[in-house]
Amino acid sequence: MIHGNGVDHRILLPLDTVLDEKGIFERHYIDLPGFGEREPLSNAGGLPEIADWLENEIRSIVGERPFALLGNSMGGLLCQEMADRFARAVQGMFLIAPVVYAVGEQRTLPEQAVSVRDQELLSSLSKQERELFTDVSVIQTRPAWEEFSQWVLPGLLSANLRAMAKLSKRYYLEPLPVLRKEQLMFPVTVVCGRNDHVTGFKDPAQLQSRYPNLHLKVIDDAGHNVHSEQREIVERELRAWANELAVFGSETS
Repeated sequence: MIHGNGVDHRILLPLDTVLDEKGIFERHYIDLPGFGEREPLSNAGGLPEIADWLENEIRSIVGERPFALLGNSMGGLLCQEMADRFARAVQGMFLIAPVVYAVGEQRTLPEQAVSVRDQELLSSLSKQERELFTDVSVIQTRPAWEEFSQWVLPGLLSANLRAMAKLSKRYYLEPLPVLRKEQLMFPVTVVCGRNDHVTGFKDPAQLQSRYPNLHLKVIDDAGHNVHSEQREIVERELRAWANELAVFGSETS
């Protein structure tokens, strides 16, 4: 499990119960360098360096065993990179609001929108809490805030700002996975929020040429934290993907 930029592994923990249901996953939640409790890299600290670090980290965990990847936002882009580096071992990918194009100007994005706003709640938050919550949240209600404050906010507050600054200067992979030619046939599910103004919901369709067995689910009334704002829908997609993964694994073993 690979988190996105500015947060840590805790953003993906709410999906753990569903992943446990199938009984086929040995789950590893990775904090990338500079996030959570992981020390930042001492080198240039850009996306290429983090990808190299992640490759070594995965090798130390799984060895030669088959595995699947689950990633959120930047973690979704890193999953695509790892799928190419471990093409023979990867059995599937589940991508949540993934980065497809690293450069923001290349992304197809909707306008920022809010479906529900509880003004009384927002008034009760500190300035920092309110800004962090409303920056990405389409549903701005107390239950949504409680979810955000438990799983997202701690990672935001613990991120190493120097590491993030270094990452921002080298935020690229060459070539981007979406631009490569080799096809990978394992099951891939992508879930996106229709109101995601950070990574958008249209670009992941470009991944179909690389992953012929890709299923794209665009979810209404959800933004970049789609798995938090529309948990039940994402959980259904995750269960369906796990079922596909089990079949794919039995056919290729």
